[in-house]
Amino acid sequence: MARTLAAEIAAGAIARDRDRTVPQRELDALSASGLLAITVPRAFGGADAAYATVVEVFRLLSIADPAIGQLPQNHFLFVEALRQDGTPDQQRRFFNEVLSGARLGNAQAERGSSALDLRTRLTRDGDAFRLNGTKYYCTGALTAQWIPVAAIDADERQVLAFVRREAEGVDVLGDWDVIGQRVTFSGTARFDNVLVSAGDVVPHWRLFDRPTLFHSYGVLLHAAIDVGIARAALEDLIAAVRQRQRPRLGARAPSAEEDRLLQARLGRAAVELHALEALLGATAVQHDRAATAGIDEEASGRAAVAAFAVKALAEDVAIDSANLLFALSGASAAESRHGYDRHWRNARVHTIHDANDWRLVLVGEHAVHGVYPAKPVRRGR
Repeated sequence: MARTLAAEIAAGAIARDRDRTVPQRELDALSASGLLAITVPRAFGGADAAYATVVEVFRLLSIADPAIGQLPQNHFLFVEALRQDGTPDQQRRFFNEVLSGARLGNAQAERGSSALDLRTRLTRDGDAFRLNGTKYYCTGALTAQWIPVAAIDADERQVLAFVRREAEGVDVLGDWDVIGQRVTFSGTARFDNVLVSAGDVVPHWRLFDRPTLFHSYGVLLHAAIDVGIARAALEDLIAAVRQRQRPRLGARAPSAEEDRLLQARLGRAAVELHALEALLGATAVQHDRAATAGIDEEASGRAAVAAFAVKALAEDVAIDSANLLFALSGASAAESRHGYDRHWRNARVHTIHDANDWRLVLVGEHAVHGVYPAKPVRRGR
């Protein structure tokens, strides 16, 4: 299903990026495909898909359009949060909605402070709560049915408040104005005294009080997006070389196809990407084995180190692949009709999500000292 859907959305990727079109039709097709529900547990009617399956779905969608690939990333994380810490009633209600095609958006990060500091508050109002705060980088919120909002409760603990996209006091802005990943529309969401029932609040702090694969799972999905961008850039490069007749200026070759230096550089890029794809798949399988065997601190730590490693490598390979597309295709590659620039722009914007060098530091720290990365616990400010 992911391959079929990817083929359908790939055709419009250049136009969506150019025109900054809200991908409503594509997301409705994603909902209708059933892919958004593949991690719903079997007990609730879902496929209970393995990590390796989910990661491959993200890679395939991101080859076609990495913005469409990124939009459901938080959706899958919040399905996982419900799996782990939702009450039976919450699981029944929200899993039924997801199985019916509902999309879960995202409102976690805030501007003007550390990524782990939250000003958004959930305060008691009788038997319910009131939610107040402003979020940014709200990927998926604009086109979601539900928005899980990261907030701090009266006990200074992080919770997830699930609010309907159309609820009174919810305002999602189309103010996402960036050079790449343009149609994720990861802009501002405001929550002004939004009424939240007690049954729509998930105690997210519990997840960080025990060994878990939750955070490394999120990192792995981000890595799959970068791997998809790298694959798309390389495939465009190969197609461009096959179509090009004239060799590059200065090349001692009768045609572009017979340029041995070009072939060597393209071959190295293909080998690096193949290795990266293999590492991504192996890391996903590692997560599945850890989940099956039981998750303790060591399994959780090893999964985090492995996910950080593949994410760090994916950033470099994605950007290098996008650069190589221009270096080996010639001056005509700069023509806007090809849309080749979107690969670099998408890779560059998506990979500044966090500090890549620090991922490598954490991998190296584990190699030298055996220390595992700390969990990214959000706190009130």
